[in-house]
Amino acid sequence: MTAPVRTAPAPTAPVGAPRSSAELIRAEGPVLAHNYHPLPVVVARAEGVWVEDVEGRRYLDMLAGYSALNFGHRHPALIEAAHRQLDQLTLTSRAFHNDRLAGFAEALAELTGLDMVLPMNTGAEAVESGIKVARKWAYDVKGVPADRATIVVADGNFHGRTTTIVGFSDDTTARTGFGPFAPGFRTVPYNDLAALEAAVDDTTAAVLIEPIQGEAGVIIPDQGYLTGVRELTRRAGCLFIADEIQSGLGRTGTTLAVEHESVVPDVLLLGKALGGGIVPVSAVVARREVLGVLGPGQHGSTFGGNPLAAAVGSAVIELLATGEFQRRAAELGEQLRTGLAALTGKGVTGFRARGLWAGVDIDPALGTGREISERLLAEGILVKDTHGSTIRLAPPLTITSEELASALTSLERALA
Repeated sequence: MTAPVRTAPAPTAPVGAPRSSAELIRAEGPVLAHNYHPLPVVVARAEGVWVEDVEGRRYLDMLAGYSALNFGHRHPALIEAAHRQLDQLTLTSRAFHNDRLAGFAEALAELTGLDMVLPMNTGAEAVESGIKVARKWAYDVKGVPADRATIVVADGNFHGRTTTIVGFSDDTTARTGFGPFAPGFRTVPYNDLAALEAAVDDTTAAVLIEPIQGEAGVIIPDQGYLTGVRELTRRAGCLFIADEIQSGLGRTGTTLAVEHESVVPDVLLLGKALGGGIVPVSAVVARREVLGVLGPGQHGSTFGGNPLAAAVGSAVIELLATGEFQRRAAELGEQLRTGLAALTGKGVTGFRARGLWAGVDIDPALGTGREISERLLAEGILVKDTHGSTIRLAPPLTITSEELASALTSLERALA
């Protein structure tokens, strides 16, 4: 039987012809999986804290790629590092050594005060890797019986969207339709030390928490919670894994959010800003006793630790080593808090902020978080909603005081 002849669909515009924002959005529908609901803006260019759409309209980016763009779009030092490495070597795989990886690992270990680095690519990969490492440590070091290790997590968590991770999420949209899920996780209320203590036992490999819960609406725990988690895990003989993929690398006014309580976890999960908004870079950073349990062949990644990622990651660490971005986040964070406090009762029902990161609860009578985000889009401000009527603000740490003031004024107009 003759196979049917397949013909290509007629193009929506002449080949090579520029397409409008509306045309590009329509073109995505038939060919892209519908796992996102973006705001109706098509970004074509960006510099610093500003982006431009296809038609040349400018927008102030107040989301920064969920903290992946902590240093703004196309930071000169990061672009230079990427260009320099592109001219040398991009990928070897870990079948061979490369000349950039050792320096990256040394610098990241020094920055975090830990010993060893497991380089990966995406945040979800870092979380999955941290889970594997914690289980291996539980069997090899703690002596938990085979296949009995448990990990305690918190309600409202967001650690990624792999099947393992959504299995211990309480987000019904993320969970529904994706089971069966991996066993071995216990969920307790966030910011509740008594509940956490009750859930930990001899089988517990680790407690995995976000020092600040980002997707949940920038939920900041009570002062003393992180210290309590550190003391409890040390007493119980299990690991404290801090997921700092969104909260880390300057966002909250310190290099790491755990530093607000002078806490050092056993395992640190990093991503997003570690790639400087250029390439996906993530890492598990841990004490030698923990990451030392891995042997050849027990975990890996073709792109993890590639020379381009290591070069960009090293340049990110150099920026953080100056302390400039942490100071900016702390200082401008005060301006952000003051501005949001002035809007409380005027459309804002509450907010939570640390550094240049805020979850802002909008009066539902004024609209959903999506509707407020669309009004801000019309004002030339890019934000994103999360649950219900909450929006998140997380501008690049390079934003100026004047630009931040302008964004707050736009929010006031959107609420009016």
